[in-house]
Amino acid sequence: MEYILQPWPWYVSGPLIAIIMFLLIYFGKTFGMSSNLRTLCAIGGAGKKVKFFDFDWKAQRWNLTVVLGAIIGGFIAHHYLSVPTNIDLNPETIQNLNTLGFENAGQTLLPAELYSWEHVFTLKGLAILILGGFLVGFGTRYAGGCTSGHAITGLSSLQLPSLIAVIGFFLGGLIMIHLLFPLIFG
Repeated sequence: MEYILQPWPWYVSGPLIAIIMFLLIYFGKTFGMSSNLRTLCAIGGAGKKVKFFDFDWKAQRWNLTVVLGAIIGGFIAHHYLSVPTNIDLNPETIQNLNTLGFENAGQTLLPAELYSWEHVFTLKGLAILILGGFLVGFGTRYAGGCTSGHAITGLSSLQLPSLIAVIGFFLGGLIMIHLLFPLIFG
């Protein structure tokens, strides 16, 4: 049972993802999480006001089960199939985060300086959530999909736009962490 409580190596998780992708391609489906927001908006009746949401959402029910499975699976994995452990961060990264005001860098996935209710309901916290949510929503729509859709489905089906999008995701992450992050938290 100990092996299931540890992170799985690439040679186990990689082939499992590949099998799922082969099955999705075989059945003519594409994987992505952001398309579910469009489906949920269509279920809520947004198609009456905006043409983008006016489509047969029932054909996407299978993808909603993927989201439900991810939520349930994440809950089970976190609460029953993992052991609390510190994150193995580079000491220089921990020092850099400490200088930016993160006291427990490497000891939790969700730093309290970002995710505690005390910090969320500040002007800075709300601005980060609203601006970040807008940018993620706009970027997902503009790129034609989210990171999981492009990086898993798009790359596995050899789509050039997905390769360009994934390169953009990485570049955006590097710009964020090296240029913007110190400005926001410095």
